[in-house]
Amino acid sequence: MDGSPILAEYQTKQQEAEGALAAVRNRQGSALTALLGTTVLLLALGWMAWKEKAVPAWYPILLLPVVAYCARRYTSGHAEERAATRLLDWRASGLARLNGEWVGQGYDGTEFDNADHVFQRDLDLFGQGSLFELLATARTSIGRRRLAEYLTQHVPLEESVQRQEAVRELRPMVELREKIGLLGRFETQESKRETFDKWFAMPVMKAPVAVRLVALVSTSACVISALLGLAMVLPWSLVVLILMICVPVNCGLALAYQPDVRRTVEALQPVGVEISVFREGLALLQHSEFQSAKLGAIVRTLREAGASGSIRRIERMIVWLNERNKDWFYGPSMFLLYATQMTLAIEHWRGSHQENMRAWLDDWAEFEALNALAGYGYEHPEDPFPELVVDGPAFVGEDLGHPLLDEETCVRNDVALPGPGSFYVVSGSNMAGKSTFLRTIGVNSVLAMAGAPVRARRLRLSGLRVCASISVGDSLLNRKSKFLAEVERLKLTLEYARAGEPVLFLIDEIFSGTNSHDRGIAAAAVVKTLTECGAIGALSTHDLALTAMADETLGRNVHMGSRNGTDPMDFDYLVKPGITKESNALAIARMAGVPI
Repeated sequence: MDGSPILAEYQTKQQEAEGALAAVRNRQGSALTALLGTTVLLLALGWMAWKEKAVPAWYPILLLPVVAYCARRYTSGHAEERAATRLLDWRASGLARLNGEWVGQGYDGTEFDNADHVFQRDLDLFGQGSLFELLATARTSIGRRRLAEYLTQHVPLEESVQRQEAVRELRPMVELREKIGLLGRFETQESKRETFDKWFAMPVMKAPVAVRLVALVSTSACVISALLGLAMVLPWSLVVLILMICVPVNCGLALAYQPDVRRTVEALQPVGVEISVFREGLALLQHSEFQSAKLGAIVRTLREAGASGSIRRIERMIVWLNERNKDWFYGPSMFLLYATQMTLAIEHWRGSHQENMRAWLDDWAEFEALNALAGYGYEHPEDPFPELVVDGPAFVGEDLGHPLLDEETCVRNDVALPGPGSFYVVSGSNMAGKSTFLRTIGVNSVLAMAGAPVRARRLRLSGLRVCASISVGDSLLNRKSKFLAEVERLKLTLEYARAGEPVLFLIDEIFSGTNSHDRGIAAAAVVKTLTECGAIGALSTHDLALTAMADETLGRNVHMGSRNGTDPMDFDYLVKPGITKESNALAIARMAGVPI
């Protein structure tokens, strides 16, 4: 990325952020100096006024507003410093991605890993150094979960087209991404879908109208009579009588609803913490303008429903509910039925808005996933958007590369699977790059279906159901051998193909766990069934006997090997036509010290 305009832009922004943080800290230092100076002066004038009578007593009073102003400047500076630090960290993470220093620094998505998924582990989607870690710049857990779904769930081609249109529009919006990244007062503030779903799963707490009316009248009578008593408008004998009637009523209602209130309050505690980031994000979206169909629909829905304002109301009610935990108010709140009435009010809001809120959470998740893909696209301006076509299955790419490899080390290859039944048989020696080639096809397919740019000079593909058997392994816990795991994966791939799905199969060393004779028969049967169903794909092998199946179908033999054929360990990682004539197993064994 050396010399890249995006890298230069990010470096400039990083320097600006460093300068802004330094300026804030300088102002903080000045504010602290002023605060300490005025405080010392105030104490000195106070001593001189009240102890030594050297100055008038009102001198220190004149200084109080100055001290208060300095204190306010200093405390408000903490928020500025925190915001400047977060901006610096945000821009530093962008620089790290461009410089190839991002591995292990972000969200690796291990919580979304599924060993039984049809291509997740085969394409290294999750984990340290994974595609997800490179892409996951979403501010909230809600957005990261949707991004994981984008990468793993099969969608109709029309959905991929709409996603691509939205990502294309968001791609240049750097300032919007920064605003999204800095939502909330603290970086550690989160918004998790599980938090809201747990609240939604609870039965809505309800009370008859008569009960709510009695509670309101009783509490109002307590408060009003006490205030009138303090103002000497009502005699205290009458105030005490009113309290003796109303307080037992409130206590009885509180005891009756105590289990529901306690359960609801416990569920609301994390909601109260996490809802502010979500609300700020919705407000930012509602004030944005987009042209793409997907983004336009999201903003239009939020505006028509007044989403951010509605969330603001429930956020305030939760804050008011938490006021009961303050020492001075906890006792009176029990007699005033405060927690019960606030909880009923919150639950009444949920009863009216819960389904809307679910939709708003989905809208926010959708936007964050699209925005994360747009950020990736902006940081890789040379990566084009693929051409998504209806006719297929098809996958035709020029200069296709793996997005996790540095540009300097990434070797690119052309891929031509132009129509139903076309596939590659990739032969070659160990370490020649066959598995990486299969993953390159798969990962770029995943990016294309998610709506993102791809690592290629050009790529044209149809909607595809990716199925891979590259990193399938055994499981002692599940009592499953590698061979059985591979058979189950191929069975699922065949089921998709027979159901008419546009399958893209990627198979590394098919049936390697059995003898050569049985492998040849089984592999030919699998490939024949897949191609007859219209599937396209590639399979790699060391067994040259399997290359014969390409001659009997629409397959094509290609190979990967050494640079010039003289040194079996000097690989160029290029895909070449024909069947390999090289072998390097003995050379590798000798490198390992085996006496051959």
